[in-house]
Amino acid sequence: MSKPSPEVLWAPWRLEYIENTTQDQGCIFCEKPNESADRDNLLVKRGSHVFIIMNKYPYNNGHLLIVPYRHTAELGDLKQEETLELFRFIQEAQDGLRELMKPQGFNIGMNVGRLAGAGIADHLHFHVVPRWGGDTNFMPVIGKTKVISEALEQTWDKLKDYFDNHK
Repeated sequence: MSKPSPEVLWAPWRLEYIENTTQDQGCIFCEKPNESADRDNLLVKRGSHVFIIMNKYPYNNGHLLIVPYRHTAELGDLKQEETLELFRFIQEAQDGLRELMKPQGFNIGMNVGRLAGAGIADHLHFHVVPRWGGDTNFMPVIGKTKVISEALEQTWDKLKDYFDNHK
């Protein structure tokens, strides 16, 4: 058994997600925007080509996913208008999180392909993860527990209000 080290990102709470995605299911990023229950689905903003949804299994409180509606795994397959809205929504997500949550930094990026760490490899999406000093502490390593300080629904309420009022 390997021991945790500073060079390894340990995310044991993702096991529930990984176990749930091993079944043959449809694409969650294609299904969720077609449903009307945005709060239940943690969808906080809709655009013409892209939407913002909260990560149900976040690395940190406020972890957002910016996703094109069109199902594609390749960034190069996006049309110009999709790409422009995608990056505008990434900026808006960062602005909203900065104002609401006051993080000290961000991780922004995407994992292309399952070997690169993509949990949903067939539908590209960007992660916007707010970061604070000390947000990776002993709990995930020793206790196999990630401490998220606020319920997802409370965070959704704040983010939804922000995006509805900052167009």
